[in-house]
Amino acid sequence: MITKITGILATVRDDALSLRVGELEYEILIPDFTRRHVQGKLGETVSLFTLHYLEGNPAGGKLIPRLVGFTNEAEREFFELFCSVDGVGVKKALRAMVRPVREVAIAIEEQDDKGLTALPGVGPAVADRIIAKLRRKMPKFALIVDKSSPREADVALPVLDEAFAVLKQLGHSDAESRKLVDLATSEKKSFKDVQSLLQVVYKKRLEVGA
Repeated sequence: MITKITGILATVRDDALSLRVGELEYEILIPDFTRRHVQGKLGETVSLFTLHYLEGNPAGGKLIPRLVGFTNEAEREFFELFCSVDGVGVKKALRAMVRPVREVAIAIEEQDDKGLTALPGVGPAVADRIIAKLRRKMPKFALIVDKSSPREADVALPVLDEAFAVLKQLGHSDAESRKLVDLATSEKKSFKDVQSLLQVVYKKRLEVGA
């Protein structure tokens, strides 16, 4: 199973890209948030975390191996969870994911049916199933930092996840914890550990009087 691939970005289309690795060229399907991240990097070396699956009908005897690409492991994990909901699957998930993972995760966590049904191909029944199955698994994905934003901090997802857990242990709700972390990471700084992030969280909290 191919879980990561690095190569020269040769082409980018709406729903796929190609990476040149040595003498080979791989076609990789991509959701829209991945396309936005890589579309300005033609000719550059790009690394993608990949999900490998077989497309087709086993009964018909024709199965085509496909790769789906993401910029980090957290996005791949979220996509796999999204695909696991009854009535979704890889093709529908690829079509639906026109918003960043963070935004979709927040909509799921906050049980925002209207926000989910705004995604292509997601109707009310599917939105309800997504919320029912995934809501409690969303907090860490709601903390993903969008690296395309010049103002957001350099911080690894495990650091964000642990800071979120600490804030909840201190009595903050999910929404309060996320708001505090968002505030601390709103400026472009580098956080290498949880302690440095929490120090800024509480400094910002005092500044705004929260």
